[in-house]
Amino acid sequence: MLSENLLNGKLVRLGALNPETTANHWAKWRMNSEFSRLLDTEPATIPSGKATQDWMEKHLEDWLAFEFEIRTVDGDQVIGSTGLEGNIKFHADAFVGIGIGEPEYWSKGYGTEAMRLILAYAFLEINLHRVSLDVFEYNPRAIRAYEKAGFTHEGRERGRLLREGRRWDLLFMGILREDWLKTYQPI
Repeated sequence: MLSENLLNGKLVRLGALNPETTANHWAKWRMNSEFSRLLDTEPATIPSGKATQDWMEKHLEDWLAFEFEIRTVDGDQVIGSTGLEGNIKFHADAFVGIGIGEPEYWSKGYGTEAMRLILAYAFLEINLHRVSLDVFEYNPRAIRAYEKAGFTHEGRERGRLLREGRRWDLLFMGILREDWLKTYQPI
């Protein structure tokens, strides 16, 4: 069942994450406040490329993580990154993160395909049992992409985030290997 194109799709491919070059992309993307506000719960900031590179290098040393750049098939442009981290060794459980930093690739299927590729890697290559994520209530584009990739809603932390004077929920989603296998089709 393992596809020879495990990390390659029709729109994107997953490539090796290089902290030096990826950090420069992330520093640029973080200048877009919309991207930053969708990224994490911290206030939007604009870290330097060097600070981002230092964080990435430390993160990759300290965690059992599988990190990838998301590149377009057409043109080989870096448009984002994705990765798995967590209690992979003992519980076959990981948290997935994804970010498409180039706005012209939003809402065009690139993120959904990248998520499908990282899930294929998670379940077929490193044999995970479960993949989890969290997403902000105010990010319907990401929620739809995760649902298309097979994630189900598992819970919410009410009022977790304060953005623009309003409280928003943090949603938890997950997918089990057995459920993913029922719908898996190689890209």
